[in-house]
Amino acid sequence: MFRLRVLLPALVSAAVTMTGLTGAAAAPSDTSDTSDTVIATDKGVVRGLAHDGYRTFQGIPYAAPPIGERRWQAPAPAARWSGVRGATEPGSQCAQIAPAYGGGTTYVEDCLFLNVFVPDRPVKRKLPVMVWFHGGGNTTGSSSNYDASKLAVQGDVVVVTANYRLGAIGWLAHQQLDGAYESGNYGLLDQQAALRWVQRNIGAFGGNRGNVTVFGESAGSIDTCAQIASPAAAGLFHKAIPQSGSCAAPARTDAGAEAEGQRLAAAVGCGDVADVADCLRATPVKDLIEAFAAARLNAGPVVGDPRVLPRTYPDAIASGRFNRVPVMHGSTLDEMRLYVGLEYPQPITAQKYEEVVRSTYGPAADAVLALYPADAYDDPRHALAAIRTDSAGALSTCAHQDAFRLLTDAGVNVFAYQFADRGAPPLIDLPGYDEGAEHATELTYLFPGLLGELDEAQTELSDTMVSYWTSFAHHGRPADPGAARWPAFRRSGDVLQLAPGEGGIRLVDTVETSNCSFWDGILG
Repeated sequence: MFRLRVLLPALVSAAVTMTGLTGAAAAPSDTSDTSDTVIATDKGVVRGLAHDGYRTFQGIPYAAPPIGERRWQAPAPAARWSGVRGATEPGSQCAQIAPAYGGGTTYVEDCLFLNVFVPDRPVKRKLPVMVWFHGGGNTTGSSSNYDASKLAVQGDVVVVTANYRLGAIGWLAHQQLDGAYESGNYGLLDQQAALRWVQRNIGAFGGNRGNVTVFGESAGSIDTCAQIASPAAAGLFHKAIPQSGSCAAPARTDAGAEAEGQRLAAAVGCGDVADVADCLRATPVKDLIEAFAAARLNAGPVVGDPRVLPRTYPDAIASGRFNRVPVMHGSTLDEMRLYVGLEYPQPITAQKYEEVVRSTYGPAADAVLALYPADAYDDPRHALAAIRTDSAGALSTCAHQDAFRLLTDAGVNVFAYQFADRGAPPLIDLPGYDEGAEHATELTYLFPGLLGELDEAQTELSDTMVSYWTSFAHHGRPADPGAARWPAFRRSGDVLQLAPGEGGIRLVDTVETSNCSFWDGILG
């Protein structure tokens, strides 16, 4: 996701200043002064910035530039540098076309950078670490758009935000690209390389490498679910928070991803050549990401490689072959209002709504319309969004309930939530349309100013959410002394609603409110 309303130019197009690329580096130190802005990593020394109550270290390379022959290969170690490398500005975002909700287009492939937020505090013990994987459909977004200072300072945690390869560069599968790993999961491997950097270096920043929480939203949530299922991620993290992307959702199949890879190769003139891999690597990144977008190809984890992702997330969890860590998992009340609003930016009639439902559900349409009548909503688009939010897909409320149950039955502690502030700043503000608690609206409550400003009641909710998120990182159980107790999930009513005001934080049964039994009967 991009910071839409307060997007800082320095966070979009900054370049990192380097004092050198070669030479010996000092070993990371676990005893540095927490007020220090100069820290030794395993590849060299970095100088960050001091702020009021925290420090930042931005644009640190965690892997070698994935360019030339390294395009579509597993991430390689970053080079050492001599002297002190400036870490005061973020590195480039990964190659992408600007999405509808804002941000910039870039064709840069040298983008495997991360940022570290460290609270100022006396050195007593190592702090929990939270590693953020941004959303954006695995085709857009940047780690530098997320101000993690509130999480770090209020929650007393070290936060890392990391870029990873996107779109055609991060998720292309083709047999001729297979190397040490089967192709298609380069973005996932980048995330694991960032987690390995954390294991090697975070102690120098005051973090505890033995207490790492991965968290992400939207595509970052699905990627987090994939890391839960990935044997290659074993031991790299100890808790997980997937936000708005169900761990019960299907993943891309090897065959389907390969077919899409062949389509892309053909689209850029590499379909019939003798060496497809060489042809693709010689193709300008601009041509690749534009062809990828034009063909509407999918980006995301691919099931097939026995070391990276041998099973789908639900299959891995059900079989017990997954990384057993405590999980906080949830979604927003009106996830699909974002997508319905983009599909129908102008108001639709009740008749149009009925036509859409009938074309989608056929013989079951009468039952669907009876449960979701247009006149029960102030906008027929809201009725359509309610259907799509409740029913099916990785963002659906019922799919999240499936994930809560799946993980609980597998023996891990699950803490389920539903963000429900219908007055939250929206990802896209469409004229004449009430976005409600649409997809991504919880993010501003964790990352200040991301989509807009909060009023007093919303700020109180933000404070509580930050306490829940970071206490989970500390102890594996979300808690806030002044807010409702959050029980582990045991039954469908153990979902904590997160909304501002008196009574806004309370348990709800989203199986009932989203008619999940009905949808199970309709969809099977």
